[in-house]
Amino acid sequence: MKFLEKKLTGLALICVFCSILAILVLPASVARATEGGGSHYPGGNDDFQAGALPPPGLYYLNYLMYYTADKLKDNAGRTVPVDFSLDATVDVLRFIYVTKKKLLGADVGMHIMIPVGYQHVSIDGPGSQSKTGLGDIEFSPLVLAWHFNKNWHMIASVDIVAPTGAYDKDDLSNIGRNYWTINPIVAFSYIHDTGFEVSGKFLYLINTVNSATGYTSGQEFIVDYLVGQRIGNWSIGINGAYYKQITDDSMRNEPSDFHGNKGQFFSIGPALQYNYKNMCFNAKYQVDTSVKNKPEGEKFWLKFFYAF
Repeated sequence: MKFLEKKLTGLALICVFCSILAILVLPASVARATEGGGSHYPGGNDDFQAGALPPPGLYYLNYLMYYTADKLKDNAGRTVPVDFSLDATVDVLRFIYVTKKKLLGADVGMHIMIPVGYQHVSIDGPGSQSKTGLGDIEFSPLVLAWHFNKNWHMIASVDIVAPTGAYDKDDLSNIGRNYWTINPIVAFSYIHDTGFEVSGKFLYLINTVNSATGYTSGQEFIVDYLVGQRIGNWSIGINGAYYKQITDDSMRNEPSDFHGNKGQFFSIGPALQYNYKNMCFNAKYQVDTSVKNKPEGEKFWLKFFYAF
């Protein structure tokens, strides 16, 4: 029974430790922050128990995100006067394996995420285009997880995003981004005995050059956050993300014409989780605010977790 209780606790902890891939790709001439205004990490992915990893074993997670936007914001946060719409649906298959090995006092794990997406982009002038296909695969061969006590948990990893998605520099809509991203991650969770929780995940994305265009997107800092409360098998909370582009983009190793036009947003919304035996289910909604040099929209998430 003690082993089962430990296993079930782990199921709750892992439910939202994830990082899916963004497929929000716009022409660089319209969205002047990172190439096309998109990113390999959409923000707001993680919520409950973002900084905790489950006990040794194999786990499957499925993430479904729908993003919609009909506004573009400029460097001052004003709406760009252009007829624009973006609708993207991403389904991500994620496999996590936690070993019985220890390193630096931490549990050792690994994971891979395989995204498939649909995207429709419409912009006054260039026109519209839809595309469906494999996205950019993300993985880490080394994930470290510390459980300092029953309340404090922490995760550290370096994720790698590979340019496996379909990409054509002449297309309006692209599923892949055609460059590698190195993504150091640190996440923590504080879970009180009463069920009150504060979780955060900190990422720093370092992007390589897009070989098809010579464009290098600036480095990005992202924080996912959650403040919540567990009530029986349910958990409720407030969740979202803060996104800030740190460095300017560059074009063929030279500063781009978009100097100082760095992306930014803050998102917020409700999150809900239900735990049942060896499974858990998440649903949440997030709306973008304080947006600069990016689309302003809203995200809807559904997640499913299963322990083998």
